[in-house]
Amino acid sequence: MKTVILKSLFFIILIGFISSCEEFLEEIPTDRLTTVNFYNNEEDAQAAVYATYNQLYNIYERLMFLVSELPCDVEKNGRGMPNQYLQNLEFLRHTPENTFVTQMWQYNYTGINRANSAINAIPDINMDESLKTQYIAETRFLRALFYFNLVQFFGDVPIVTELKSLEDALVERSPVNDVYDLIIEDLTFAEDNLPVSYNEKNNGRVTKGAAKILLGKVYLTHHSYNEAVNKLAEVINNESDYGYGLQENFHDNWVPATEDGVEDVLSINFAEPPLNGNGAMQLQGPKYSVEGGAGIGTPGGYEADIPTEELYNLYSDDDERKAVTFQTVFENVITGEIFHSTIPIFTKYFEEGETNANNSDCDLYILRYADALLMYAEALNEIGNTTEALTYLNRVRERAFNNTDHNYSGLSQQEFREAVWLERHLEFAQEGHRFFDLVRTGRFIDRMREHSQIEAALAESNKTEIANNIKEYMILMPIPQHEIDINPKLVQNPGWK
Repeated sequence: MKTVILKSLFFIILIGFISSCEEFLEEIPTDRLTTVNFYNNEEDAQAAVYATYNQLYNIYERLMFLVSELPCDVEKNGRGMPNQYLQNLEFLRHTPENTFVTQMWQYNYTGINRANSAINAIPDINMDESLKTQYIAETRFLRALFYFNLVQFFGDVPIVTELKSLEDALVERSPVNDVYDLIIEDLTFAEDNLPVSYNEKNNGRVTKGAAKILLGKVYLTHHSYNEAVNKLAEVINNESDYGYGLQENFHDNWVPATEDGVEDVLSINFAEPPLNGNGAMQLQGPKYSVEGGAGIGTPGGYEADIPTEELYNLYSDDDERKAVTFQTVFENVITGEIFHSTIPIFTKYFEEGETNANNSDCDLYILRYADALLMYAEALNEIGNTTEALTYLNRVRERAFNNTDHNYSGLSQQEFREAVWLERHLEFAQEGHRFFDLVRTGRFIDRMREHSQIEAALAESNKTEIANNIKEYMILMPIPQHEIDINPKLVQNPGWK
């Protein structure tokens, strides 16, 4: 069943009530409403859960794209993005002072702090026991997701499961395996205690299927392939029971009328005012590349986040994902005038006919069911079941081409690896998976050296700087210097200065 996180004015009001959760290292005052004395009833518990969900917006609305795709071969800065910190990410000259790397650390720990507050306080509230267990399961799922982000980006990270004082936060980094143990423990509790679906009134919360799929992703990332196969099979072999499948058309995942569909495992929702619009359409919209600037009927396009030429060229013209992910021809939605862009523009999150570029209704996905299928295929191949794995790889491939003519067959294990890596690259462009995929499969360093050469050959000579800048230690992000300054127990990742 679909899991959509609704961002509403109600959420914003709730954040004001639990503002003591906002800063990870904030000490707890006793003279006002805090996470310790806030929880009195079922409504307070619900508010705490909603506040934890809401933190996903800070992480996934744009930040995940920037930190996971800008330092890779998916995205680059357009002329509308003069920010030096983003330029540094693109050219792999970022440092521990990088603002966006710091935000990734802080926003995930803010989410962890909110989750911890709920997990620790809700058991003492006098309320319906089944609902209490569900709320704890939801927040443990979210805590696992936040820690999963952190361990993939930074490696060893501090484990904090309660925060009653400043001293609780000033702890040393825990080994990666200990972090994974906590993630797996949280997700196991979540899958055991979350419902498969909700009634219409409560639809939009994390489900048992979402927990199983995320746990499968954790196992795959940890190279526990048998565990990944077994966990993902629990959903994939019973997908109708969980309400999952592939949308008939790839584009349906980003059309407001159809995005509430079978492929949505976990997403954040955008809608018309007074709710929030998806700002990706504005940030990615054409400006400098079209005659007359951003005059295509959606004023305010910044042309800030643009695709690499290499990525665009990877798609064949009959791959339906290409026309959804990019455009080079735009129609003014008011006048009907046609504009041609000199570069490809990301358009996956463009709402057709929208005249306000900041009001796109297109949702952002954290997990899609296509990801579950491709992870399952990858894990099956890794344990030697390449023939069976082809079935799941080709399900995604067939949808992309709307036929079976381009299906894979007769692949060796290594050829299959390369095929599934390519399909993930094409399927999830601008969905925030690329850095994780490249590091997980041990390809980040070589791939970026190769990308540097390819982009330089496409008349972007300054891209050679990437090959000069990349270092073996860049498979982890630097621990933010701000965090080291306030916590003397933290040590920097090797190589970073």
